[in-house]
Amino acid sequence: MHSAVLAKNAIAAFLLPPGLFLLLIAIGLLFLNCRPRLGRGLIGASLLSLTLLSMPIIENGLLRRLEPPALTSIPSDASAIVCLGGGKRYTAYDQAAGETINNATLARLRYTAQIAKQSHLPVLVTGGKPLGGISEAELMAQILREEFNTPVRWVESESVDTQENASLSAQLLPKNAKIVLITEAAHMPRAHYAFMRAGFSVIPAATDYANQEPFSLLSFMPKAQALSRISFALHELLGMLWLKLRA
Repeated sequence: MHSAVLAKNAIAAFLLPPGLFLLLIAIGLLFLNCRPRLGRGLIGASLLSLTLLSMPIIENGLLRRLEPPALTSIPSDASAIVCLGGGKRYTAYDQAAGETINNATLARLRYTAQIAKQSHLPVLVTGGKPLGGISEAELMAQILREEFNTPVRWVESESVDTQENASLSAQLLPKNAKIVLITEAAHMPRAHYAFMRAGFSVIPAATDYANQEPFSLLSFMPKAQALSRISFALHELLGMLWLKLRA
C-alpha cells in the first residue's frame, strides 16, 4: 500500500462520519465520570449528528451543491478526453484477472465511450494502484477497447490521488491542452480545480449523478447509504480545502 494513501485515509477516517462521531462518543464516555455534562453533551450531539447526516434529505441538499450541471456541448477546440479512475474490485472472482473496475469507474467509462464516439477525440485514462495489484488505468483501457469498442491513446497508471491524476496527465498531453474531463459529478469540483492547477483548460463532463428520490416521509428516515454519500461529499470538500491550502 502506498504510504501517502494510508496516511490520508487514516486521517480522513477520524475527520469524517461515522469515524468522527464514534471518536467523539468514545471521548464522551471517558468524560462521564469526571465531567458528566460534557460527556453527555458529546454523546448526545454525536448521535444527533449521525442521525441527521443519515437522512436522504440532508444528503440530497449537500450533493446538489457539489454537483455541476451536465455537459451540453463539446467545444470544437477540445483536444482530448481525460477519464479519471474511481476505484476497482479486488475480489472479482467472475473475471480471469481476479480484479476489475468498480461500478463508479464503469459509469465513467460508459460516458467516456459515448463522448469519444460523438466527438472523435482521443482518450486518456488515469488511475494507479495505491493498494497494489493491476492499475486502474490498465483495467480501464482494456474495458474501453474490448467492451466499448473505444480506442485509448494514453494510459497514465502511476497516480494515487486526484492531484497526481492531473500532474501526471499533464506530462502526457500537450501544454495548456483543452480537455473534456470525465468523473463522478460530486468529485468534479475537486478534479476540475486540480486539472486547472496542472495547466489544463477544463471542460467538465460530469456523470454518475447522485440518485435523488422524490421528496416523501422516507426522506427523513435514516439510511446507511445516505450516510455513506454524505461522508463522500464531505471528503470532497475536505480534499478541496487541502488542495487550496497547498496552492
